[in-house]
Amino acid sequence: MVSLSKNQTISLAKQSSALSQIQFGLGWDPVKKKGGFLGGLFGGGSDSIDLDASCVLLDAQGKVIDTVSFRQLSSKDGAIVHTGDNLTGEGDGDDEVIKADLSRLSPNVEFLALTVNSFRGQTFNEVDNAFCRVLDQSSKELGRFRLTEQGSHTGVLIASLRRSGGEWNFTAHGLACTGRTVEEMMSQIVAAVVNG
Repeated sequence: MVSLSKNQTISLAKQSSALSQIQFGLGWDPVKKKGGFLGGLFGGGSDSIDLDASCVLLDAQGKVIDTVSFRQLSSKDGAIVHTGDNLTGEGDGDDEVIKADLSRLSPNVEFLALTVNSFRGQTFNEVDNAFCRVLDQSSKELGRFRLTEQGSHTGVLIASLRRSGGEWNFTAHGLACTGRTVEEMMSQIVAAVVNG
């Protein structure tokens, strides 16, 4: 498993030979608020954080082919499937999972952009331990990117995959975006993934 830094790219083919089906696990925790026993009684404990993971399918020019999110859990071709919305961020491990059957993707899909946004408008100052990881079909973790920056933004382009000569490269972005939906973040996503 490779732990990536911001803007680092790895070849997934060099990490695993089993790459027809992969999955992206995205996770986060609410920031623990201080307040002790009385603070907990009066709202000082940790709040739930409802972040939404999405996958945007782009062609080589950056035209959006499809978007998979909590609103549309499967791409039109069935190659990308979102397993469902997590409304709290509580618990260990992946909070939301997006599965990709790379062999079923249309040949004109050049990029898969992975985003996380706060539909409710909670900022990343309220988010802790956010990460994105990619696993092969045997559940071997190939790469992980931990998001360490907090801020008043409501969205993040966390990572992307790019088709390169029949192989896929995974890039960690960690780009703060404005927008409470993936659609509102689209111009920033395209600029970073295609023109980046």
